[in-house]
Amino acid sequence: MENLRSTFDKSSLSVAVITQNEAENLPACLASVTFAEQIVVVDSGSTDDTIRIAKDFGCEVFSKPWLGGFGAQKQFALDQCRHPWIFLLDADERIPPETAEIINDIVVKRSTIDFAAYSFPRKNFFQGRWIKHAGWWPDRIIRLFQKDLGRMTTATVHEAIHVEGPVKALDVPIEHYTESRLSHLLLKIDKYSTLGAQEAFAAGRRATAWSAIFRACVTFFQDYLLRLGLLDGPQGLTLAMTDAVNKYFKYAKLAELCRQADTQGRSHETR
Repeated sequence: MENLRSTFDKSSLSVAVITQNEAENLPACLASVTFAEQIVVVDSGSTDDTIRIAKDFGCEVFSKPWLGGFGAQKQFALDQCRHPWIFLLDADERIPPETAEIINDIVVKRSTIDFAAYSFPRKNFFQGRWIKHAGWWPDRIIRLFQKDLGRMTTATVHEAIHVEGPVKALDVPIEHYTESRLSHLLLKIDKYSTLGAQEAFAAGRRATAWSAIFRACVTFFQDYLLRLGLLDGPQGLTLAMTDAVNKYFKYAKLAELCRQADTQGRSHETR
């Protein structure tokens, strides 16, 4: 990273990261964005060394209880950024040096830029392997944008940046080192499926145990066969299975919420 620092001075750029117990991921993440003048870390109750690591890197650290969804939590982080250009980064992501140089060039020349935001392909790594199939590549996402032209969607999970203005697609990647430990992956599935079920329920959607099973089977078939996840070896099989499991529990939990609501409704009618 010293070579990167010597290439250019710190950019008038804000980087925003939300965290909770990210001590393992955070050092590499922050080391990849030391070219930014401001790094905002919003933490929601870490019990490991996350906050200490962020402060050691010179980040501006904010403690904020979980706001109920990733969209709201990330928007709070964006609101703490003071520069006109923001880069939104997850704690398990990295910006390679060649990507950092392009970002710096955009920010330096911001007065002549005609785009509101920029999207990047994301290289997803799982258990040491770059996953290239089943929709994991190029996995294009908007991450660099003008502060006054972008906001997070309100989704509790699978949130995104909504931008008012043209978006340019760049070829330089972001690297994403997704959780590879199966025990931790199961915990993540539990969290994401709960958030997904709650969001679907709030939107008035319904499900049954049978529809949950059907969706899980379709998801596995699509990921592993139709979208060629089988070409990613054992890692591709594991990801297809975990995607299917996540889908099952999302809709099984939605079915549970529907049953509880129906029971409460009948109870009120009999009073």
